Amino acid sequence: MRLLAFIALKHLLARKRQSIVSLLGIVIGVAFFLTISSLMQGSEKDFMKRLVDNSPHITVYDEYRTPRKQPLQTLHPDAVIELRHVTPETETRGVRGYRQILDQLQATPGVRASAVLTAQAILSYAGRDISLNLNGMIPSEIRDITTIEDHMTQGGVDDLIANRDGIIVGEGLMKKENLRMGDNITLASSTGQVRTFKIVAAFRTGRANYDETEAFVDIKRVQAMTGRSNRANSIIIKLADPNAALAFSRALEARIGYKSVSWQEASEDLMSTLFIRNLIMYSVVSAVLIVAAFGIYNIISTVVMEKHRDIAILKSMGFQALDIQHIFLVQGALLGIAGCLTGLPLGMALMTALGRVRFKPPGLTDPVNMPLDWSAPQFILAGSFAFAAAVLASYLPARKAAQVQPVDILRGNT
Repeated sequence: MRLLAFIALKHLLARKRQSIVSLLGIVIGVAFFLTISSLMQGSEKDFMKRLVDNSPHITVYDEYRTPRKQPLQTLHPDAVIELRHVTPETETRGVRGYRQILDQLQATPGVRASAVLTAQAILSYAGRDISLNLNGMIPSEIRDITTIEDHMTQGGVDDLIANRDGIIVGEGLMKKENLRMGDNITLASSTGQVRTFKIVAAFRTGRANYDETEAFVDIKRVQAMTGRSNRANSIIIKLADPNAALAFSRALEARIGYKSVSWQEASEDLMSTLFIRNLIMYSVVSAVLIVAAFGIYNIISTVVMEKHRDIAILKSMGFQALDIQHIFLVQGALLGIAGCLTGLPLGMALMTALGRVRFKPPGLTDPVNMPLDWSAPQFILAGSFAFAAAVLASYLPARKAAQVQPVDILRGNT
């Protein structure tokens, strides 16, 4: 094998200019493949982090995926007389037995869960009425089950734990209503209950609608305002592995009956968009390496044509057709390896340069960096694809070289 590699290297060095041009094609292809792939994957991970980490992996609602059948339909499915528009009995909505469900979930390794009672409330301030989404939670569990504390600009969850009559609101709401820390605000629920809360903390997520309409309070205060004692209308769940949310939610729904929605199901349209985007991205960057592979094909084909006589001599000396084929495959492999060893550091340099670029998109107050993915799979993918393209490009010329008949060549019948 060492002899075959030596012959292959001599062939490449005999045409230095063409070999360098083909090598540069692989180098540039690898660098651009790595840089663009890293940028696209980094942006996807950043988007998924914002989508997944800032929201529950699974949400259990106090409703069923399909409406329950009326008792009459169950007892007499083929009845002649049919009753329509049957109004269900009025009941206090909520997840029944949510405490037992929570105990089971919290006892499962890698699962964090908390009960939530959401309600609509009207904030009356300075003659204006604003609708707020009250998220009633156990204060000590807010930090573990949500990422809201990562966005705190004033105060924190500990302030809500210390003052159960406190409320955490967004900075957007505070600016809109000219509120300050420590101000008291009065909220009215749909049942007519009115309660005063003290602003103990503020957050800013960068999502204007969320910062202006969401608020966090103690779950017991929401239960009292809505007249739903010991009730929760949803359970939010965080998993150690977010990718397992879809399977876990289906198994959970089959066990408890209540509708369980994973983040994949809730963002199905976004997931399909990301898949199509990745497909387009890899098609475009792969085209760069495919073009470079044609350069390798061209140079090795030229070498094969020029070395017909040398190939005939090698075969007459005892080299087998497979050995001849290996010589030219090794040429492609050498170009691929050299291209990867040079292209990957160049790609890293481009990634470093892009990582230092800071820009401010419209609507944002703080500049941001380009998100890049430095994980090993990006380097392995770029190097593997480039090497495979180089070897495949040399396969057809190598096969043609292996089919050369030494007798015809030595007789001069080229």
